[in-house]
Amino acid sequence: MSDASLKGRAIIITGGGRGLGRAMAEALIDAGADLMLTGAREADELEATRLALAGRDGGRCLAMLADVGDAAACDAVAAATEAAFGRIDVLFNNAARSGSSVHPGEGYPDHARFWEVDVDAYRDLVLTNFVGPFMMTRAVAPGMVARGFGRIINISTSRPTMLFAPGGPYGPAKAGLEASSRIWARQLEGSGVTVNVLLPGGAADTALIPGPGVGTRAAPWNPAEGPFVEGLHTGLLPPEVMVAPALWLASDLSDGVNGQRFVGRNWDPARPWAEAAAVARAATIDVPHII
Repeated sequence: MSDASLKGRAIIITGGGRGLGRAMAEALIDAGADLMLTGAREADELEATRLALAGRDGGRCLAMLADVGDAAACDAVAAATEAAFGRIDVLFNNAARSGSSVHPGEGYPDHARFWEVDVDAYRDLVLTNFVGPFMMTRAVAPGMVARGFGRIINISTSRPTMLFAPGGPYGPAKAGLEASSRIWARQLEGSGVTVNVLLPGGAADTALIPGPGVGTRAAPWNPAEGPFVEGLHTGLLPPEVMVAPALWLASDLSDGVNGQRFVGRNWDPARPWAEAAAVARAATIDVPHII
């Protein structure tokens, strides 16, 4: 992966303390990037991740406790990153709340109905998963446009999950984020700033999936056997499915790629970069069909 060097590139990863965010952060800092990690609730976990990454042979790593659902916090993250690194080159909108958070109990009730979910939790999920990426992107986009370079990478979910009823607003929020991504990509066309979507391709072994043993539950998976149908997988995917496409999207290798959607599960690191990207690129749906 030496040809995806990110030496000196300034990158923000929201929700960077664990799960997909930490997996991507480890690879990005090893490639030389300077990182600002954010988290909303687990200060100890975020600091532990920062210390672990700062000790690696790569770029610098900072961390801020900040809720992407708070516009002032988003502005503060952007300002702190620019103060520390001189600019912001890449934003990974990765922070998210689980669909299970809208239910009073644990997990996903088999027969959960929308009028029975917790209203405040529903609002918080939409604020984090849908409005939060907008506010973070709003905070960094003007500087990127002024410098003529930037990468916005929005972390999404499989299309079947967008209609997973027990998940409450999780799927619809991600569907809205993908629609927003396409609009932002169009509005930024020609500015040097690109907007793309990256998703695992199925449920991943992170804390967003209820249950014990987080980090030990991933099932065997071989990207060379793909491409796979989104969401169809017997078991959980390892967070590392995001690593190679995240490196590519953050690097100069993805110059000119804008308004596209990439499935991590279908990215085969054994293939050349361009070939792997072509296989992992999801077909564009030009005319939306919700119902």
